[in-house]
Amino acid sequence: MPRSLRYVLLPLALAACNAASAQTPSANMMPDGSRDMYLGVGIESAPRYEGMDERRTQAVPALQAQWSNGIFVAGLAAGMHLSSTPGIEYGPLLAIEPGRRDTWVQAVYVNTAVSANTGASYAYAQVHEVGTRPEAGGFLNVYLSDSARVAASVLYGAGENRNGLIARIDVQQSFHPSAHHTLSLLAGFNWVNKEYMQSYFGVPHDSIALTPGGSVAFVQDGFEPGAGFKDTHLSLHWNWEWSSSWMLASQVIATRLEGNAAASPLTARRDNLTVSTAIAYRF
Repeated sequence: MPRSLRYVLLPLALAACNAASAQTPSANMMPDGSRDMYLGVGIESAPRYEGMDERRTQAVPALQAQWSNGIFVAGLAAGMHLSSTPGIEYGPLLAIEPGRRDTWVQAVYVNTAVSANTGASYAYAQVHEVGTRPEAGGFLNVYLSDSARVAASVLYGAGENRNGLIARIDVQQSFHPSAHHTLSLLAGFNWVNKEYMQSYFGVPHDSIALTPGGSVAFVQDGFEPGAGFKDTHLSLHWNWEWSSSWMLASQVIATRLEGNAAASPLTARRDNLTVSTAIAYRF
C-alpha cells in the first residue's frame, strides 16, 4: 500500500456534504484479523445545502477504519477492497446521501388551485423535502505513482424517488513536507443523472419558487434540469500526526456548481466553500 496515500484524508461524517465526496482509503496490507481505526470529533463550517449562501457551523464526528479482510468505513461511506493487483483498487461501495430536512432552507412552492364548490382560487404552500437516502455502487482507484491516483466512484439511490445517480472522478496528489505532515491536493467533478438533478435543483410546473427569506426567485412554468455535470471541486487536505495515536486532520473544499445546477432558480450561490478540522485518536 502506498504510504503517502494511507491517511491523506480522514473523512468527516457530515450531514451537509455529499456522501460521494468521501475518499476510499488505500488498501492496507494488514495481518489477518487486524484492524486500523481513527475516531474523533471536529468542527465544520459549510453551506446549509449546495447553492445556498446561508452557512452553518457545527460539531461533526470523524471516522476512518480498515480491516484486514478489505472492508473499510470512511465517513458516510463503506466498502470492500477486492483487487489483488498492485496499483489498482476496486470494489463495492455503500454510502448515505444526506437529506435536506430543515424547512427554513427548503425550496417552497406556492401553487394556485380552484375550489370545486365556489370557483374561487386560493394559494397554498408545499415544502419540498428530500430525505436521507442509502446509496449503492462501486469504486475504482488507479495509481499513477506512490503519491498520485485517479479515484472514481458511482452511486445510485439518491433523490426523491431513490433513482438518482452520481458519478465522481478525482485526481489526487499527496506530499510529505516533513515526517509528521501530509498534504493532499484533490481536483475533480461530479456528474449526475436527470433524476438526481431534478430532485435537488428542479422546480415543478405551475409553481413559484421562493427563497428561504420569502422573496420570489423564479416565476415561470417550472424548471426541469437534465443530466449533466453538477459541480467541479478543488480541495486541500492536511494531516498532522502528533504521535502514533493522535492526529489533527483539516480540509478546505471549494465547489463550483455547473450547468443546470448553477442555472437552477434554487441556487443562490454558485461557489461554495467548506472548512473543517478534527482531532482523531487511532485505536
